[in-house]
Formats: sequence, structure tokens, C-alpha cells
Amino acid sequence: MDSPGRTLSVDDVLSAPPALKVGMISLGCAKNLVDAEIMLGDILAHGMQVTANADDADVLIVNTCAFIDSAKEESIEAILNAHQARGLRKRPGQKLVVSGCMSQRFAAELAAEIPEVDAFMGLDQVAEAGEIVRKVVGRSEGAALSFVTPKCRYIPDYTTPRFRLTPPHYAYLKIAEGCNHPCSFCVIPQMRGRHRSRPIESVEAEIRGLVDEGVKEINLISQDTTYYGMDLWDQKAGPRQPIDSARGPTLARLLEKIEGISGDFWVRLLYTHPAHWSKELMDAIAASSKVVKYVDMPLQHIDDEMLRLMRRETSRRHIEDLIEAIREGIPGITLRTTFIVGFPGETEEQFESLLEFIERIRFERLGIFTYSQEEGSRAAKMSGQLSAATKSARYRRAMQLQREIASELAKSMVGKQVKALVEQPLVARSEGDAPEVDTRVLLARPAPVGEFVKVRVTGTQVYDLRGETC
Repeated sequence: MDSPGRTLSVDDVLSAPPALKVGMISLGCAKNLVDAEIMLGDILAHGMQVTANADDADVLIVNTCAFIDSAKEESIEAILNAHQARGLRKRPGQKLVVSGCMSQRFAAELAAEIPEVDAFMGLDQVAEAGEIVRKVVGRSEGAALSFVTPKCRYIPDYTTPRFRLTPPHYAYLKIAEGCNHPCSFCVIPQMRGRHRSRPIESVEAEIRGLVDEGVKEINLISQDTTYYGMDLWDQKAGPRQPIDSARGPTLARLLEKIEGISGDFWVRLLYTHPAHWSKELMDAIAASSKVVKYVDMPLQHIDDEMLRLMRRETSRRHIEDLIEAIREGIPGITLRTTFIVGFPGETEEQFESLLEFIERIRFERLGIFTYSQEEGSRAAKMSGQLSAATKSARYRRAMQLQREIASELAKSMVGKQVKALVEQPLVARSEGDAPEVDTRVLLARPAPVGEFVKVRVTGTQVYDLRGETC
């Protein structure tokens, strides 16, 4: 086996000889962030420099998101601002490249509407960023170059160079790419292609490399983490079919391999789809000393008709039985989920059913999205589209309910001890808190950043906890 690819550090950048300078603005989710890290890793591998100062960049890459309308609007604004800033900085020779989901899906339209862009690259070209930058710099003026290919097949390997954009103590690790689910509100499969998993050996090797670098938290991500490995089986598995590791790689087998890696670190599972959970996965998490007792499982709704229209491949009964089994099988579990309110045709009765479910289950972590009518999705063509006012009102009611639940759950933690990872001298995260999206532990005294500490919870601050290191 080849030696693992080393994550490039700030020292690598500073010690590189004077060269072409590349800047990047990266938007969107953690999966998009990993793509940005791979692009920058390839750029450095080509002997170029990475700069955080757009004024210094010979080439500026805007890594876009196109998940919902607000993300698309943010991406377009970032592209236009980057172009306008070239004139203000008197850097007319600076090249502007657009990458990411929006580029993958709308490159032709963007080229017509924003002719100021010099080149578009797709999701399959993230590991070719260095060569693309050279081509863009070396070209004469003219129509934008497009390197976008129609179907996505790329998946990173442990040897893929990366320049991590996260703090030194935590990292995101993409274990699979693409998605096979037909959710009617989502266009991700159209952009990122079919589900494709990395081999267990590749993921294991990358984790070992990150741990050797001192990373304390590794967040496993993909569009559908619980389907990991099942696309590699000789006989493909569909939703809610029995998951048996004897048939091929599974997430449970990966977690067992991770358990054998020495070092002081923890692993977190993000983006687990409820259709592919299994008892063996629950057993693997419960038995692991490395995997935190935290599950991120987007449910989107609980009403059976809404789930059918959303094409979620689940049901109320399946979800309720699954939550009961997870809480029984993994003691101390923190459950995080998300719901969509205002989906086409959602009645007041169906929304009230969702509120009742939230109040009864009492999720430790919960996010609410208002439905976004995405161009090209099945749901966008459905009748019964709700007004923005109705969607906003339902969002506020659901979030108010969750605030009350979260406040009560936080108060129940007072007097208990938790293990936490220090993010800033006075801020830490417990194992029940994922980076950037969950609550924090506010410390009474400074603690060493990037280290694990024991904290006694002394109080609360809305969602957050207050505590003292033990």
C-alpha cells in the first residue's frame, strides 16, 4: 500500500518559493469544504501558493453552493462581488474561476449571465485544480473556459493532497460521494451523481494520517453516511433491506476498523439517512470507545403523507421504531435531526402532527428549514405551494417549541460532568455538539485549545452550557 497523502499545513504554504498565488472563497456545507481543501491541496502540489488575501491572488476561486435558493443567491453575490473587487483593487488581470455545485449544474447559464467569469470547473475536477489554474492564467481573453463534465464519478482517496481549512484539532473526512435517494425536494443527485463509497482501507489510512497530525475530532461525512459501502456489494441493497456485513463493506465494519486505531481522538457520524440503519450499526456505536454517542439523522417530516410526497423511503412507524431502538441500544445518545416545514400541500393538521412529534420525542439537537422550491426538483412542480408567510409562521412556531425543549434539556445537565474538546480558550464542545451547528460549553477559565478536558456543568445560557474544568 502506498503511504498516505500528507495533509498540507500552513508551513508548507509559507516555505514554498514565490509562485502563482491562488485565493479561494468557499461557501456551503462541510462536503463542499472538503472539495475546497482538495482543490487547494492540488494547487499547492503544483507549486503554487495559497493566499487568504484576495488582493494578492493571481487567481480567485469561488466555490459555490446550490442546495437551496438562498445558497444560490449567496453564491451569485460572491461571484459578482469578487469581480467588482478586481476593479476596486486595480487587479484587472486577476482571473476568476467558479467551482462547486452551482458551477456543476448551471455553468452554461452562468457563463451567459456573468461573462466576467474566466472559467468554470465541475465537481469531478476538484483534484485537477492546479492544472486548471495554469490553463486559465495562460489563456488570452475570450469566452469563459468550461471544464465541467456532465456526470460526476470522482471520489477522493487517502493519497489525495488536502490543505485543511478547519482548525488543527478537527477535520471532515468524506467517506462517500453522491446519493441514490429520490427525495422530491432535492437536486443533489443531479449535481453529485450516484452514491459511490471509498474502500474501508482508504478511509482507515486517512484517519491514521489525521490522528498522527494531532487531529482530535474526525467528522465522517457523505450525502448518505449509513449507505456507506453498500454500493460495493455484488447485489445492491435498497432502502430498509436487511444490512448484513457478510455481503460486503458497511459503516459498522468501518467503525470496527476505526476502533483499532490508537490515539486520543473521537469520531462523529454526520448525515445518516434513517432508511439504512441496522442493529449491527447500533451495536458498533454502542461498543466503540472512539465513536461519540451522537447521531445526526435528518428526518424531514413525520406525517406519512408528507413522507410519501417527499419520497423519503421511510414512514412514521419506521422512524418511531428506529428512534426507540437507537435510544435503547446506545445509552446516552444525543439525537440531532432536521425537519422541513411548508412543503407543498402540508396542512395545518400535518404541521401540528409534526409539532406533537417534536414535543414527544424531545430531540437533543434539532434544526428547522422552510421548504425551498428548487428548480428541477419534483416538488417544485407540485400543486399546493404554500405562501412565504405560512412557511415563516410555521418555522417560528417549530423553533419556539424546540427552544423550550432545548432549554429544559440544558438545565437537566447542571451538576453533571462532560468530556469536551476546547475550541477557543473559553469555548468547548461536548461529544453531543458537532462543529458549527450545535451548542457550546462556555468555560469559566481558559483551557488549552485543541485538547480534551473534563467539565462540570454549572449553568446554562439558552442553548449553551456553562461550566468549569475539573
